[in-house]
Amino acid sequence: MDIGKRQRPIPDLSAILEGLISAEIEFILVGGLAAVTQGAPITTMDVDIVHDQSPENIARLQAFLKSINAIHRRPDDKIIAPKTEDFSGMDHILLSTRLGPIDILAFIEEGNTYPDLLRHSREVPFKDRSLKVLDLRRMIELKQSSRDPKDRQRMLIFQDTLRQIERF
Repeated sequence: MDIGKRQRPIPDLSAILEGLISAEIEFILVGGLAAVTQGAPITTMDVDIVHDQSPENIARLQAFLKSINAIHRRPDDKIIAPKTEDFSGMDHILLSTRLGPIDILAFIEEGNTYPDLLRHSREVPFKDRSLKVLDLRRMIELKQSSRDPKDRQRMLIFQDTLRQIERF
């Protein structure tokens, strides 16, 4: 092991989700972890969310991120904490935290923002609470035009998972 390299903690994605929920942040879980919560047998190493961009929600999000030592993921070792204004634009904010990586997305495919995704989200039980996740069917629809090989591969798994869910 190279002593000069910073060790990354093993991600605790569950703790990130618990923290977001406890902080009363309005968000929709998207990406691989959203698919996992609906039964897709895939592995993911981060949390991807699309958040409500109201000033109150952004303030809660910023406070939570500060509590878990969030910094921008960068190719260099420069440590830059996110600023409140980072979360009100149309950017994707990719962060490292003491609990693991979290991607704060203003939108996903086809420009879908939080209000657009609400009608395609569903409540999934999570510990003693619930979590809004992007519906698997909508995830598949949005990935149809992707040229990313990882998306194409995962889409086949998502489609198979959806078929199994609909069968029961």
